[in-house]
Amino acid sequence: MDFEQFYQDRYPANVPRTIDLDRFRSMVDVFEQSCEQFADLPAFSAVGVTLTYRELDAQSRNFAAWLQNRTNLKPGDRIAVQMPNLTQYPVVVFGAMRAGLVVVNTNPLYTPHEMEHQFNDSGARALVVLANMADNAEHVLPRTSIEYVIVTEVADMHPPLKRTLMNAAVKYLKKMVPKFELPQAHKLPAVLNAGSKETFTPYECNKDDIAVLQYTGGTTGVAKGAMLTHANLVANLLQTLAMLEGNAAEGEEVVIAPLPLYHIYSFTLNCGAMLAKGSHNVLIPNPRDIPGFVKELKKHRFTVFMGLNTLFVALCNNDEFKQLDFSTLKMTTSGGMALAGDTARMWQQITGVAVCEGYGMTETSPVVTFNPLSAIQLGTIGLPLSNTVVKTLDEDGNETPRGEPGELCVKGPQVMRGYWQRPEDTQKTFTEDGFLRTGDIAIIQDDGYIRIVDRKKDMIIVSGFNVYPNEIEDVVMGHPEVIECAAVGVPDAKSGEAVKVFLVSSSPELTAGELKEFCRERLTAYKVPKQFEFRSELPKTNVGKILRRELRDESTV
Repeated sequence: MDFEQFYQDRYPANVPRTIDLDRFRSMVDVFEQSCEQFADLPAFSAVGVTLTYRELDAQSRNFAAWLQNRTNLKPGDRIAVQMPNLTQYPVVVFGAMRAGLVVVNTNPLYTPHEMEHQFNDSGARALVVLANMADNAEHVLPRTSIEYVIVTEVADMHPPLKRTLMNAAVKYLKKMVPKFELPQAHKLPAVLNAGSKETFTPYECNKDDIAVLQYTGGTTGVAKGAMLTHANLVANLLQTLAMLEGNAAEGEEVVIAPLPLYHIYSFTLNCGAMLAKGSHNVLIPNPRDIPGFVKELKKHRFTVFMGLNTLFVALCNNDEFKQLDFSTLKMTTSGGMALAGDTARMWQQITGVAVCEGYGMTETSPVVTFNPLSAIQLGTIGLPLSNTVVKTLDEDGNETPRGEPGELCVKGPQVMRGYWQRPEDTQKTFTEDGFLRTGDIAIIQDDGYIRIVDRKKDMIIVSGFNVYPNEIEDVVMGHPEVIECAAVGVPDAKSGEAVKVFLVSSSPELTAGELKEFCRERLTAYKVPKQFEFRSELPKTNVGKILRRELRDESTV
């Protein structure tokens, strides 16, 4: 297919097919320009504190100066950041980038086993961790190469008196901070104060420098770091803004950000696109607390809402949410998991605003396609972003005609450099002509819009998080009474999909409850299987490979 010719007349008039990717030199350049241009406007809010762009600039500079003067970390070294949506997250992340470090986003829900793998695989030398999960860090640090630990508490960006009171309440009244012993750790407020007394030396990032190691299972269950460069992230934020057709006004948007910033979807949109526009990003640390979430929404005349299917459902089923004033809301985006048609219609009926669904993956920074605001087509993932080429391939690697399914493959400036220290995995993920294989089966319609029709990979998506069957199976097989097993995704009204494990056991006494507890000790909560089905045997190919697809198909009938 002649891509440019085919798409020439299929884009809304104000969505450019190509954009200037040299507008910013790096993510640091994006950040510093925004801090200068929008200095007195609010940048990020969370737990009752708001940082202006000027304050964000100063505090991130202090963090960078501390890294440069009080540690022996060098540009290119990796720093793991493990915290939920708090205002200290952008302070730390942009401070690290300004010092030339590579950010390793770490899920706060990770178990010690998962943390240890990520820290060692990335070679992280520093860790910034929220006190609430520092007990896990204590267990794994002796087996890693981490030399510097900075601990932050929930209220650390508040003034000293309020900070002390709030942090004490979280620790002693709410008992949300398990005991931990990290005598070598530095406290973030002390770090920022010390950094304010040091000289910051600007570091000139190269566009091809790695900005973030974003961990994903890719096409297998082994978690590996997608190397996202400054050029990748800058390209994707500019591409996304172009698809918004000028609807994001500079310095005016109030963006609700319930999705975690450590997830690439929220990272690129909130710490990239919306930051570049001088928006006010309202961070929601715990979106699962729907009453608390709605209470926070009442405080803001929000204009943009970024979410995913399960969150839309939960909010639309809340009576107080239905009573909110949506008169200023003009844009709702969805990503991370498939958007159900009923959910989109329910959201529009309540808020008066249609949901724009996009598609992407960690390896593409993440956005590949998006529905233009002026031409939303429900049930599709939209059109390819500017400067992005897509095609669909059959099993033999031949391009399939329009209207016929094939594996969606993508080429563009947002596509990762490759997997960190895994050249073989990188090679398998790309075609010979440089297209990234997404593993999803799609149809390119005659009007250019794309529909995902199946998943080639066995990946399971639970509330927008990727869960890889191999990882689940490895854990379950660790139980001494499990002979063989297979993990699949099954429909779930709350999370979109849930993990179900089929297994053969050597003991008739083994129960699902025992297995669930076994998994809870070794897996992040959203990865723990919801269902276990015991069988005398599992279906296999003639060479003995378990047929996951067959098990999944019978579970979804």
